[in-house]
Amino acid sequence: MMHPLAQRILQKDVRALARAISYVENGHPDRLELLKDVHGYQNKSYIIGLTGPPGAGKSSLTSELVTLLRREKLTVGVVAVDPTSPFTGGAILGDRVRMSPHYTDPEVYIRSMGTRGSLGGLARATKEAVHLIAAYGKDVIIIETVGVGQSELDIMHVADTVALVLNPGAGDVVQAFKAGIMEIADLYVINKADLPGAEKMKAEIEHMLDLVKHDAPWRPPIVKTISTKQEGIEGLWDMLVAHRRYLEHSGEGERRKSLRAVQEMLGVLEQQWLAFIKAKQQAPEFLRTKAEIAQEQKDPYTAAEELFSTWIKS
Repeated sequence: MMHPLAQRILQKDVRALARAISYVENGHPDRLELLKDVHGYQNKSYIIGLTGPPGAGKSSLTSELVTLLRREKLTVGVVAVDPTSPFTGGAILGDRVRMSPHYTDPEVYIRSMGTRGSLGGLARATKEAVHLIAAYGKDVIIIETVGVGQSELDIMHVADTVALVLNPGAGDVVQAFKAGIMEIADLYVINKADLPGAEKMKAEIEHMLDLVKHDAPWRPPIVKTISTKQEGIEGLWDMLVAHRRYLEHSGEGERRKSLRAVQEMLGVLEQQWLAFIKAKQQAPEFLRTKAEIAQEQKDPYTAAEELFSTWIKS
């Protein structure tokens, strides 16, 4: 029998969606059951990842993109991932004020999530929240990420299309290239393109694309935007649509979908294994081994191997 929350999500109950996302964020015992029930109902949403360094204007760009999508009569979900304070555990959600014009629109669902110490610039529950929003039936889901360099690579395991947002004159291109983000971006957005250096930045990106994407079937386009003046947003959406068509017609979309499914399985296995280890920390064999390490009767590497072998056999 389907989980009651899953049933309500499929009936477009927004309160059920909010509660279900809280379930996945907080590791509720029903979390996996809920995700299994909605798994077959999330194939139509187009998932866009907006990533890039802090200050690039991702929040303003997201807000303007939502405005355009609503004019196109498309329903939208937004997952905004913010850094979590290592001291208080709270998330810094100040940028969400830029999304305030959309909070009263019933066809736009906005959810802020803290990273909670997760590497990858994404909350561990972000993928699962996206699955739930897709099952709810949103046409487009935008994930706006923290923007913390190398760890942003995690976005490729969630989004259909990854857009890298950069600013002219900030040295962002070199940093993005070093971090490897250049290789996973499907298109580039030079936001704040009215600032000096926009053309220079475009030339730098083109040069780097010649190095890393010279023989790729899809060469990422470069789009200029000025989100504060609502300029270039239609061009950005046109390029996103073009990439979506490429994914559909080339078979790349199905390939990525399969890879994401495997990654998700590995993620669940990892979470289950960590939960298993945590539960085992009061087991007699663990306490005995812990004492042996403390008394230097056994090194931690041998101890870990022995515990792993014991637990696998059991």
